[in-house]
Amino acid sequence: MSVTDQIHGNPSHPEQPGSSPSAASAAAADERVRSESWFKHLLNRPEFAALAGTVMVFLVFALGARDSGMFNLDGIMNWSQVAAYLGILSVGACLLMIAGEFDLSIGSMIGFAGMMVALPTMYFHWPIELSILFAFVGSMALGALNGYLVMRTRLPSFIVTLAFLFILRGLTLALSVMFADRTIISGVGDVATHSAFAHMLFQGVAFHDFFRWLAHIGIVRLLDNGEPLVPGVPKVIVWWIALAAIGAFTLAKTRFGNWIFAVGGDANAAKNVGVPVRRVKIRLFVLTAFCSCLFAVLQVCDIGSAAADRGLQKEFEAIIAAVIGGTLLTGGYGSVVGASFGALIFGVVQIGISYTNIDSDWFRVFLGLMLLFAVLFNHYVRSRVATSR
Repeated sequence: MSVTDQIHGNPSHPEQPGSSPSAASAAAADERVRSESWFKHLLNRPEFAALAGTVMVFLVFALGARDSGMFNLDGIMNWSQVAAYLGILSVGACLLMIAGEFDLSIGSMIGFAGMMVALPTMYFHWPIELSILFAFVGSMALGALNGYLVMRTRLPSFIVTLAFLFILRGLTLALSVMFADRTIISGVGDVATHSAFAHMLFQGVAFHDFFRWLAHIGIVRLLDNGEPLVPGVPKVIVWWIALAAIGAFTLAKTRFGNWIFAVGGDANAAKNVGVPVRRVKIRLFVLTAFCSCLFAVLQVCDIGSAAADRGLQKEFEAIIAAVIGGTLLTGGYGSVVGASFGALIFGVVQIGISYTNIDSDWFRVFLGLMLLFAVLFNHYVRSRVATSR
């Protein structure tokens, strides 16, 4: 198969009708064709380290917090919700990193997008549907600007998006004080509750009737008021699963996914065979902005308020989740599934520590160790793949 066929997703040439069985068997016996064990194949998968880390973390907390209720249904929903918020960010960060770029404005975009929802709704009396649309359009336009500046100036995306990190955080603080005379704006949740659009997509839980049925047949604990202890699946988890599934499918089964790997592996070579490098990277910057805005809208509708300091350090957590999931910092290699496992590790550890007697200050230490382990493992896998070619 040619390089052009690989990048554009074209199938390889089929075997000619005149090929003889002996020729096929001779090719199968060729010493250059070697079989690989299932374990070695698994080891070469980018998400293997994150999967192994997830199993290890679950085993640790299964032993250390087995009687604490962490693995009861309400406990599972608790840490899954934390993982889902980060998981949404990790999908965008992972795809952008595979393409060889970074976005350090993710966290500041969360705070800014939250204010783009809250300020027009509470102080200019916009319908919340219009405010949410305004936030998504504004965030994605800023993401496109990020990508355009990176591609136009050829500056490292680290520098450009670091500038936007400070610009957006400063704008969030300045605008919130200018219009509201405070850095926290409350009351948005009540408005969202009365909006069918916002409530259906971004607020509360899904599958409430199903969980009520589970409670009445004794599977889920029933409260005295007749409602289930766990009312449903938080909307953020549904969004996370949907985004991760779309991202994984796009990366594995579509031409655009092939382009992402190509521009991250060697942008010049990809450009030479017809890949629209600039367009691919700008779209991925738009995607990270979309994920940040989605995080903000879900948080504002669920918590009921917007704050100027929301999203602090989330850009680093999203990058760490992607790296733990097997994404290389140099681009060209990674997995959305792995990044989702990385986010799951975050959620389990962050909430799981509160179910044990371990001081919560150790959470950051654990994250640092996981990051170091993931980088070393990814370096080993990359070296092994390079030497086996």
